[in-house]
Amino acid sequence: MKEAEGIIGRKLGMTQVFDENGRLEAVTAVAAGPCVVTQVKTQEKDGYHAVQLGYGEAKELNSPEKGHLKACGKQLRHLMEIRVDGPTSLKVGQSLDASVFKKGDRVDVIGVSKGKGFAGGMKRYHFRGGPKTHGQSDRGRAPGSVGGTTSPARVFKGTRMAGHMGHDRVTALNLEVARADAGRNIVLLKGSVPGADDGIVLIRKSVKKK
Repeated sequence: MKEAEGIIGRKLGMTQVFDENGRLEAVTAVAAGPCVVTQVKTQEKDGYHAVQLGYGEAKELNSPEKGHLKACGKQLRHLMEIRVDGPTSLKVGQSLDASVFKKGDRVDVIGVSKGKGFAGGMKRYHFRGGPKTHGQSDRGRAPGSVGGTTSPARVFKGTRMAGHMGHDRVTALNLEVARADAGRNIVLLKGSVPGADDGIVLIRKSVKKK
C-alpha cells in the first residue's frame, strides 16, 4: 500500500542554520501541515491513484465545496492532489503532519512565483536593447523586429515580447530537507522555494533521482 508522499504548507521565509560540520547553510522554512485527507482516488473509479489533501481553515464554503468536504468533517481552504503509484492505506479524514519527511529526503516544491506585472523584453527575457549610439533616441529598450512584413507577414506564436511576467506555477526540483520538526510542523529546505513569503506550496517526494 502506498502512502501520500507529500504535504501542503505555507512558506515562512528564509533563514540560516549550521549543519553538523559547522557550515552555514541558507534554508527556507515552511509551515508544513497539518493536512487532512479529503479524497482518495483509485484506478477503478477515477482512472488513476491519487490522494487529495486539504490545508488551512476556510471561513466560508459554497454548497458544492461543503458537499465535497462533508466526509472529512472539516472546512478547508486549500485543496491539492498528490499522485501515488498504487492503492493507498490513507483514509478520508486522516491527518498528516511534517513527520512524512525526515532529514536528507529529496523533495520537489511546487508554488506560484512572484508576480512582476507587465514587463518589457529586457526585464522579462534579458534582451540587451537597441544600439546606444548612431543617433538612436527611442530604441534603447525596444524589442526590435518581431516578424517580416511580406514573409511571414505575421508574428509567430511564442515570440518573446513584453507581457505579463511571473505569477506562474513553478516547481523547484530535488531540494534537500535540512530539518523536519513534526512537533511544530516546520520543515527546513536547503535553498530557495518558489513564491513570496506566506504563499502556499506543495512539498512532495522528488520524482527525479539526483
